[in-house]
Amino acid sequence: MSDLKQIDVLGEKEVGILSESQLSHSDDDSQILEWTAAEEKALVRKTDFIIMPMLMLGFFSLQVDRGNIANALTDNFLADVGITQFQFNIGQQLLSAGIVILEIPSNLLLFQFGPTIWIGSQIVVWGFIATFQAFIKGKGLGPYLTTRLLLGLCEAGFIPAGLYTITKWYKRDETAKRFAIFFIGMMASAASTGLIAFGILRMRGICGLSGWQWIFLIEGIFTVLVGFIFLSFFPNSPGNPVSLFKYRYFSERESQIILRRVLLDDPTKSETRKHIPWSEVKAVLTNWTLIPHVLLILCCMSPIQAIGNYGPLLIVSFGFDKLKSNAMGTIGAWLMLLGNVLFGFLADRLGIRGPIVLLVVTIFTAMVLANRFLVESHDGNLRFAFLTLAVAFSAAWHPIHGAWIALNAKSAGQRSITMAIFIMAANLAGVIGGQMFQAEDAPLYKTGWAAIVGLVAVGLLSAIVANLQYFFLNRHQAKDGEKRFVYSH
Repeated sequence: MSDLKQIDVLGEKEVGILSESQLSHSDDDSQILEWTAAEEKALVRKTDFIIMPMLMLGFFSLQVDRGNIANALTDNFLADVGITQFQFNIGQQLLSAGIVILEIPSNLLLFQFGPTIWIGSQIVVWGFIATFQAFIKGKGLGPYLTTRLLLGLCEAGFIPAGLYTITKWYKRDETAKRFAIFFIGMMASAASTGLIAFGILRMRGICGLSGWQWIFLIEGIFTVLVGFIFLSFFPNSPGNPVSLFKYRYFSERESQIILRRVLLDDPTKSETRKHIPWSEVKAVLTNWTLIPHVLLILCCMSPIQAIGNYGPLLIVSFGFDKLKSNAMGTIGAWLMLLGNVLFGFLADRLGIRGPIVLLVVTIFTAMVLANRFLVESHDGNLRFAFLTLAVAFSAAWHPIHGAWIALNAKSAGQRSITMAIFIMAANLAGVIGGQMFQAEDAPLYKTGWAAIVGLVAVGLLSAIVANLQYFFLNRHQAKDGEKRFVYSH
């Protein structure tokens, strides 16, 4: 291990040098791999253009199929299907529950099959289910609940699989930025689906279909196509960057540099096992430092589910047109996308994650308080402005938070399970947020907004605790002179 650290220092001086025998146990101990900083920079850029777009496209599709039902609500969806608002909320909770149920099993299968086959297959299957939602008109509660549950079960594991895949291709100080870029796929979807729905809903009546049916048909088929693209073109791994159709993206030398530079930065990524031992699963499940992180996610992500489901209807209650509300609701999502990129780049540039998470959550808390105080205001424009700002800061902290948690995992296996718990918590938050706005509380939703304020306040406290625990853990280890795991802030 000392040799690796020494080589890592050399790598910071413009040249990476690594003995082949140290990582691949070659018989030729004299074989040395060298590369310049300029060569590495060009290779990272090439990796960005190959890996990130397909992961982002998959995330875009996931969020489209998960969130387009909010647009369907503005087109008489409840009456057409034959369900109540309470039953609609139950369906949304089942989707989140389905993701939670299979989150960890899905990541165990990721280790077995690899990202190309597992992620690509997931996208194709949930794409078909999303498409079939177009045919539940007049079918009532059963088919609606079934499709939402199946959608959640099939989407389970995609996000942590994407995050884990990124950690295999990039160094630790590059992950926050790439996590933020990955989440652009989700945020771009949230920002554009309302605009797309604004056009698709105008197709109501064509071939005897409702506008919301066209949304599910068109966007579901799009997802299936994305899945086949992923299966066909995503490279298997840094050590074997070949697609399922045998197309090789990197030369042998480039492949070796990609692998070596990542292993120099974090030797735990050299693990090639196709399973995760129970000892590592247990280590994650008993890791008490994850508690404030999970609480933060549960408390601050649940309002996002509520606002996401009812955003267009909230805007309608402010006095705006139903169709236009779908387009207006995307403004906050576009601002969130910009904030996500800005804060992600800032986190990697400054080398800190926790303080930035705390900053964004603090701003989000202020915006939520403003929405609660304005709940009886007759100024629709003012209420829309603060709802937009709440959306803008609602999840800009989430990708950085994921990178922060990933950096504090002690092995590749633990990192995979930790990412699964990260997303499980987010989807449990969806279960909570699914019932935040009730029909009897409409249209002001005073109780709903009060509950959101309380949850976000607990989330803010959790963010503070999460920052403090690592500060004191590292300080304790330094005081005792222990050579132990150093936690990242």
